[in-house]
Amino acid sequence: MSADFALRLATASDVPALVALVNSAYRGESSRAGWATEADLLVGTRIDEARLAATIATDGNVVLVHEEDGDIIACVHLERRGANGYLGMLTTKPTLQAKGIGRRMLGSAEAWAAEHWQSQEMHMTVIVQREALVAWYERRGYARSGDTKPFPYGDERFGIPTRQDLAFHVLKKALRPESPRLT
Repeated sequence: MSADFALRLATASDVPALVALVNSAYRGESSRAGWATEADLLVGTRIDEARLAATIATDGNVVLVHEEDGDIIACVHLERRGANGYLGMLTTKPTLQAKGIGRRMLGSAEAWAAEHWQSQEMHMTVIVQREALVAWYERRGYARSGDTKPFPYGDERFGIPTRQDLAFHVLKKALRPESPRLT
């Protein structure tokens, strides 16, 4: 990635800012400032400080962050799963969405997993009803695997559903060895 798009690994001291960013982008009225909201599908929090701190502290997990003027404006969670990576929580500040930041975060995350973990594929899950988001990932080389996963109804750590038909598409993308390297 270019020098003007720097990434770093999140630390425990970033947790409060990351929780605020992620929750503002996924849920509630603040998320409606962007195009990637899931506020019509789920209410409640997307992530809390305890879960995010545990994720950052767990081997095989990283959260990459991008800052602008000292503020974290984008992040993504990566988890090593054998020969593959799992990508989640791709977040851009709602008022900055549709400016290419998410696309650059995605490409950087793929490159990071290929370089640091030698990941062969990137996997993710996206709520079936988020067709615009699924299409966005498909334009970036992800494909529906044909598998779906059930939504964890009854587990409020993932939010409170506003409907009873939620499920996840499993998306996959092969990571090519010629993916750009991060320094």
